[in-house]
Amino acid sequence: MEERKPLIFISNDDGVTAKGINELIKYLRPLGEVVVMAPDSARSGSGCALTVNTPVHYKLIKREPGLTIYSCSGTPVDCVKLARNTILDRTPDLIVGGINHGDNSGTNVHYSGTMGIVIEGCLNGIPSVGFSLCNHAPDADFAPFKPYVVEVARMVLEKGLPDRTCLNVNFPDTQEVKGVKVCEQAVGRWQKEWEPCPRRFDDCYYWLTGEFVNTEPENPKTDNWALAQGYVAITPTTVDVTAYGFIEELTNRLSIQK
Repeated sequence: MEERKPLIFISNDDGVTAKGINELIKYLRPLGEVVVMAPDSARSGSGCALTVNTPVHYKLIKREPGLTIYSCSGTPVDCVKLARNTILDRTPDLIVGGINHGDNSGTNVHYSGTMGIVIEGCLNGIPSVGFSLCNHAPDADFAPFKPYVVEVARMVLEKGLPDRTCLNVNFPDTQEVKGVKVCEQAVGRWQKEWEPCPRRFDDCYYWLTGEFVNTEPENPKTDNWALAQGYVAITPTTVDVTAYGFIEELTNRLSIQK
């Protein structure tokens, strides 16, 4: 009996027609059977958002040997949940988000729809990886990063990931990559986040914008530093957000009796 190929599920937050996800599909098809369900238009910045007030609809876009593609009216996380509960006949061996147009390093991981996909997979015990490129252009060149996508995906398929741990992989905007660094998440915050765009008789309209301020720009352990130096940054990310180091102190502060 022929051994079944690994099942790879792919989604993104830039929409099913984005170049990044279609390049990702091409890179990963040789590794297994690929099923895609992605938003029908851009859902950037949606994080782990769910659609709860309206029904969600999906539509078959393409079906051919080894590849099935659907579009979905919901969020990236909706795509994962809907696919797992409706169209997939088995649990994926790997869930992949991306390739995102724009980086998801530092605190961006908390806002990212791409990483929302990855976190949803991880929460369900499925090895999950997000890929992002530090370039927002619709026609960004993803080709230099194909070997890294394939290597990381193959490694995860073969060896898995620890429980409640996923990977956040970011590519620098360069044609010449210096190498790969396994990193910590950079510490920083966004500021100047709104730009006024007044309308007639109403000045209370704003566009979301902003700039990220890295509070430790010279720390060579972080993903922001690695990307700035031309390295691929891989950040192992946990979905367990418990502050274990604060449990005992908090217990003492609250005078909790055992």
